[in-house]
This record gives sequence, C-alpha cells and structure tokens, in this order.
Amino acid sequence: MIIYIDMDDVLCDFSGAHAKALAENPGIAFPQSQYGFYQRLPPLEGAIEAVKELIHSDEYMPYILTAPSTKNPFSYTEKRVWIEDHFGYDFVERLIICSNKGLLKGGILVDDNHSGRGQENFEGKLIHFGTTQFPNWGAVRRELSLKI
Repeated sequence: MIIYIDMDDVLCDFSGAHAKALAENPGIAFPQSQYGFYQRLPPLEGAIEAVKELIHSDEYMPYILTAPSTKNPFSYTEKRVWIEDHFGYDFVERLIICSNKGLLKGGILVDDNHSGRGQENFEGKLIHFGTTQFPNWGAVRRELSLKI
C-alpha cells in the first residue's frame, strides 16, 4: 500500500523552528524564507524510526509528499537534502514535492492539515497528524500496526 508522509510538522518541527526564528529575529516576517531554514529543521520524536520501519515493511511503500514554500525557492533543494541526510541517498527517489496533494493516488496520507493543499481531495485515508486521535508517531505506528 502506498503511504504518503508530509514533512513540515509531521517529520520535522517546522512550527517550533519558525517560532524560535521569529523570537530570535523579530524583524524577519518570514523566517522560512531564509537560506538553510528547511535543511536545519529538527526531526519530530519518533518520525525517523517510523519511516525507516515503513521503508523495510512488506505492507507499505512510503513516499514523502511535501508542498514547497512559496516564500523560499530554496525549499525544494533543502527538503531534498533533509531527506538524504535522514534517510540516505536511495530514499531521495521517494520524495514528491507537490502543491496539490489531492492529485496523487495512494492508500494513506499522513498530514498535519486536512485541507489547504488538496488533502481534502485525497481519495485514500487521511491520518490527521497532531490531532487528538493521532497526536504523535506512536499513535500513527499503532494505527499502521507497526512495532512500537
């Protein structure tokens, strides 16, 4: 089964890095527009381990599905480098950067938003990350019947 996994606030801590950058540089309205912002995002707890388990699963075929930042044209490259840094060069082929996630076909989408980038038109199951039902990777792993 194809499973798509969002990056920002699902694999990596976009919101935390954004808030920290604003606090450190209040004059910069869009810290995500700064060179290196996406490449330096810290992974969320349990995210790397869960994706690595999915990579080795016989049941799932994981892809990273992320929308680009219109505030930072370097986001395309930085997100790609982030994936290589955390999952290796071979997994880079599983990175999809697309503004409309509803265009893709698959069984599951793990995303922190239920709409706004086409998530509402995704034909498979949406695992709404960061909600009461799926607050973290432990809950997602339980839903997918992965080892915890």
